Parts: sequence; C-alpha cells; structure tokens
Amino acid sequence: MTGASSSVTIIHQRPVREKCPKSWKLLEVSLQRGGRTHHDIKHRSPVSTEGRADRFRATRLSVLVFGLRHHVHGLMMRRHWLLVGACGWVLLVLVFASKFINFGFRMPDDYGGRPELLNWTFPSIKTVKPLPEQLVQKAESQSSPAVAQLFSIQSSGGLAEVELSDWHSVTVQRLQLLSSICRNSSLWNLTHTPLRKFVLDRIFVCDKYKILFCQTPKVGNTQWKKVLIVLNGMFSKVEDIPENVVHDHERNGLPRLSSMSDAEITERLHTYFKFFIVRDPFERLISAFKDKFVKNPRFEPWYKHNIAPAIIRKYRKSHQDTGESAGLHFEDFVRYLGDEPGRHHLDRQFGNHIIHWLTYTELCAPCDISYDVVGHHETLELDAPYILKAAGIADLVSYPTIPPGITRYNRTKVEHYFSGISKRDIRRLYARYQGDFSLFGYHRPDFLFD
Repeated sequence: MTGASSSVTIIHQRPVREKCPKSWKLLEVSLQRGGRTHHDIKHRSPVSTEGRADRFRATRLSVLVFGLRHHVHGLMMRRHWLLVGACGWVLLVLVFASKFINFGFRMPDDYGGRPELLNWTFPSIKTVKPLPEQLVQKAESQSSPAVAQLFSIQSSGGLAEVELSDWHSVTVQRLQLLSSICRNSSLWNLTHTPLRKFVLDRIFVCDKYKILFCQTPKVGNTQWKKVLIVLNGMFSKVEDIPENVVHDHERNGLPRLSSMSDAEITERLHTYFKFFIVRDPFERLISAFKDKFVKNPRFEPWYKHNIAPAIIRKYRKSHQDTGESAGLHFEDFVRYLGDEPGRHHLDRQFGNHIIHWLTYTELCAPCDISYDVVGHHETLELDAPYILKAAGIADLVSYPTIPPGITRYNRTKVEHYFSGISKRDIRRLYARYQGDFSLFGYHRPDFLFD
C-alpha cells in the first residue's frame, strides 16, 4: 500500500505541482489546517494512519483532477484569445486594403431598413434592345433633322409650337441617340454600370399599372412620386399629398425594385413601362448645390454640418475665410466632383446622400436597362403628358401644373456660377459628366472653356 502510494506521488506530484502551482498550494494549506501532514500520518495508530492515508490519497486525487481541468481550461482560453487576436489582425488588414481596393461599400439607407452591400449584380438583366443599323447611323449623325429639332426646342423653349402627336418622333430619336452612345467603346466606362442593389433602390414600382420610374434627383422627381402615389391608391389627387409624405419612404407606399426577388426584378424590367427624367448636367449640379448647401429647405443638417466641412478641408485652397464665406463654395464643390481618384473616400463617408450629384448612369443604368421614354426637364411641359399617355394612365392622373419658364435652360445662371472656376477644374468636371452630356444630347458647354 505504501509502495502504491509512493508511486502515485512520484508519477503525479511533479506535473501537477509544476502546471498547477496554485492548486497544489491550496492542497498543502488544506492539509496543514486539518492536521493531515505526512509527519502526522506516520506517527498515528495503524488503523487511524491507514484511514487518513486513504483520505489523503483521495484528496490528492481530487486536486489532481481539479488541476487537470484547470490546465485544460487554460489551454482553451489561450486558444480563444489567440483566435480573437487573429480576427483582429484580419480586420485591420481588410480596413487597410479597402483604401486601395474597392470591395463594394455599405451605404446608409435613406428610407429605413438595414444597410446592405451594394456590389451584388444581376448579370442576366441586361435588356438593351438593339436597333437596326440604319437607325443607329441616323442617330449618330448630329446634323439629322430630328436631333436638330430637339436641340432647337430645348434651347429656345418653343414648346407651344410642337404638338403632342408629333412628340413621339422626338422621344424615339432620343432613344436612338442613347443606343448609339451606349455602343461607343470610348465612353463605355462613363455609360455602363452593373445593375447593383444601389441602382435598383432608385427604381419605384407601380405593379397595378406596370410602371417603373427611376429617380434622378434635382429634375422634378417629387412630382412624379406624387403621380405614382395616386396610382397606388393612397391619395385621390396629387394636390392632396403632403410634401413630408412624398419623401417618407415608409409612408408613401412606393415599393422599390430592390425589395423584390431576382425573378420578380427580371420580369418587371422586361415587361413594365420604364421611364426617367434628365436635365442639363451642369445645371443639375447647380440645383443640387443650392438645395443642399445654401437653402436646404427640407432641413437636412448633415449636408452643411458634415459633408460641407469634409469637402472644405480637402479641397479649399485657402482656409482663411470667415463669416458668410466660410460655408461651402461652389468652387469647392466642383473641385471635389472633378477629383476622380480622390473623391471616392469621401463618397464612402457621405453614403447615400451623394445621389443628388451622381451621374445618370450611376443612378439608372440607361445603357443596361431598356427604358421606354427618357424625358427632359427642359421640355417637361410636353414630356409629362406624353409619358402619361404612353404609360396608359392619362385618364387616371394628371401631372402637377408647371410654372411657366421654370424648366427652361438658364445659360446666364450657369455662366454666373462657373465664372470663378478655373478652366482646369471645369475640364475635370466635364470629364466626369461627359457620359451624361453625350447620352442625352446635351451640348458641351464650350462657352465655359473659352
């Protein structure tokens, strides 16, 4: 018995004492307090000594088991923290790499819900309809009568002279021009974009009348939203819809194409009536600047308090301005928009708020979705009734009254805003929006480059 006890002590004492010193110390203290030391056991009666030796071995075995458990737990915790540390390093590497590689970024959703990655594409939904070769050649000819008529109408505002019945030829000519530019390989990067979730978020759906409307901010989209709200049955007339309801996407009852399954998206893109509205790109930028950074009628403080200071810090040449001039200048805005390689980091910070100055290609993918009508803000007096008729809803709803002259292109305003901008910054800005100018027949503003 004594030999067995000694063998247990020789085999197990050293590993437990070395690996679990705290547990072994507790054992020694416990034995000393209970008077169960080796010395006491050796000088007691045989029966008492044998019983206490058994108790001693049992106690030692318990401590051994406890020590082994403690050791295993320590190894598991060590592995746990090693795993946590490894994950932390991976995250740091990804954050560092994201500055150089565009993995697709999260944008805060401006209409509620959980933000999602925006780089998922739908490669099966490319729906551009090829035009006959003779129509493409006709569209590419800038001197064709239809294009000349269109440019004349847009620049002179002579809408009253054009009958609605004749407007179909103008809309067809726009689509032909759009198709031809989409085929231009030299402009491919400026005119094509994958059908990301971000694009599908911009498209409102009216299932009842099979209509898709792509939102392009700063071209009168509020009124078209009202038209769709009436069609969906929430209000009987556009005049009855409060402004705060129009822009509240949880209350206005307008579903977005991104909320549907891939099969539903594909079906609607192929079968529904699709349209959107465009405007002279530079005049649209002026409108966005005034609305978000000067007037801000909808009280969106993040434009002045978050976005403007970030642009100023990076793009203002002199930071000595005080008083009223301390706000965002149009020159700062232009420099930011024209900085192709440098603005992307800020765009990720600004999130979904950048939709007000994104290109039409980034918003609506006009070369990757086959739209039925592309209306122009400058000719909205004729485009609006034509779209209602083409969509088959002219007898169900009317477009709100358009104040005279409000949609006409204002060259004087454009010259005023760009008067203090350097030619280099204007060229860079035009390079970014050249796709929009070309796709929709807007002339290059040469008067800004002279």
